[in-house]
Amino acid sequence: MSEPRKARSDYRLRRQDAYRLELPNRHGVPVRIFASEQVPIERTAVDELEQLLDTQQTIEALQAAAPDLFEGDASIEAVSLSSDFHRGSGIPIGTTLRTRGVLVPQAVGTDVNCGMRVNLTGLSYEQVAPHLDALERAIRHSFFQGGRGIALSPYQREAMLRGGLPGLVDAVEYAEGEQDLDWGGLLEQLIDELPYIHGGGGAQASVPAMLADYIRGSGGHSYDAHIGSLGGGNHFLELDRIAKIHDRATAHAWSLREGQVVVMVHTGSLGVGHTASAICRQAMRELLPHGFPAPPNGIAILPMGQRCAAQRQAARDAIQAAANFAFANRFFLAHMAMRVLQKTVGDVEPRLLWDSPHNLLWEEEGGAVVHRKGSTPARSPEALMATPYPWGEPVIVPGSMGAPSYILRSLGSADALYSACHGAGRALARGEAQRGHDAELDAFLREFRLVTPVEPAQLQARADLLAAWRQDVKQEAPFAYKQIGPVIETLRGAQVAEPVVELHPILTVKG
Repeated sequence: MSEPRKARSDYRLRRQDAYRLELPNRHGVPVRIFASEQVPIERTAVDELEQLLDTQQTIEALQAAAPDLFEGDASIEAVSLSSDFHRGSGIPIGTTLRTRGVLVPQAVGTDVNCGMRVNLTGLSYEQVAPHLDALERAIRHSFFQGGRGIALSPYQREAMLRGGLPGLVDAVEYAEGEQDLDWGGLLEQLIDELPYIHGGGGAQASVPAMLADYIRGSGGHSYDAHIGSLGGGNHFLELDRIAKIHDRATAHAWSLREGQVVVMVHTGSLGVGHTASAICRQAMRELLPHGFPAPPNGIAILPMGQRCAAQRQAARDAIQAAANFAFANRFFLAHMAMRVLQKTVGDVEPRLLWDSPHNLLWEEEGGAVVHRKGSTPARSPEALMATPYPWGEPVIVPGSMGAPSYILRSLGSADALYSACHGAGRALARGEAQRGHDAELDAFLREFRLVTPVEPAQLQARADLLAAWRQDVKQEAPFAYKQIGPVIETLRGAQVAEPVVELHPILTVKG
């Protein structure tokens, strides 16, 4: 087998070792990029990273113009870029940003608490394979044709936004009257899952007034367009089989076995997250002194001084409410998949392995704030003693559609700011992926089961709709993404995380 080809290196980057680079910069901020020589890095991603670092200028300028907005030092302390580092929308995907004295809501993004969940089943691939055609039909009905069956009351929606999954548990336990959703065993399952969700599946927040219409719904128990929805872009739900075990001891401890079918979910807070981002932008605008120029890089900050307390709390509440929604959304999406498997194949024996965000911020003891945008927590065993995974938490790294995915065990790298990648990373922007590539797309569709809201076979008489569907699929097709192998090897070689199992896709659901 030939050696993997080396990727072209950007002249601005300085290689430290086989798996790490650094970016010298005029602000003196420590910046580490985790990428082997086989991991390609876009020039435009490095451009965007340099622009992010210019936020230090904004901090200094605002502190000089309005020192009463701050308390103590304020700065960017460090930046880490994971091995799926690529250009984002103002801030690169794969960024972990540690600041002091300021919040940077844009370093979380609009899809607050976008994250990954893996549910285990007791099913083997051999049990599922004969039912794949029936599963496709049942999944399309459940996800896209009115079969979600998730009706919540205004009281339950508010409790979910206010307290996440623990809040929803309380609302279900104490609600009076009829429940449209059969909570029975589902409530027990939810309670059992809470220790296996990062942060316990939610935290307390005051619900922003801008979410009142969502809470109200149509009155009574009602369905809504958000909960149980994947959203678009790179979000998905996937049935996978464990194809290879790399770490038998950890796989055994985590109840993972070869041939086992698992359900992987990747989504976030959708429209609720966009509302949260709008609230954050408004809070930051309120604080700017009259005449203070907009930051050249478009990245606004929220200082941590006492004078900013009201605006900061509004932003925190908005972000936390959106994060709470996202935890619940992933729970219900997994439930929908398990329900289909149960009806189509047989007893599922569901169990949650882990649910973790990769778009969120964490305020740490000592005043530091860690922002992650497209980077997943990969903490040290010392930080995990109170969790079910004191030897290292699961790190879920999906490949592109049709490519292998991996579950790893975190090792805890301070250099990486205790973070890992959340995927392979884009190789082509969405617009680039849509230009050409028809033969590659055809080859992919022949070999792979993809469930979308429409069945392409039913569009043969509408060439315009079929062409639009193909353009959508191209944006997330395998040729639009980096190869997953060098990305995983970087995590292993840099001692960020150790591979446990390799997953191969059976069927992927895209919104």
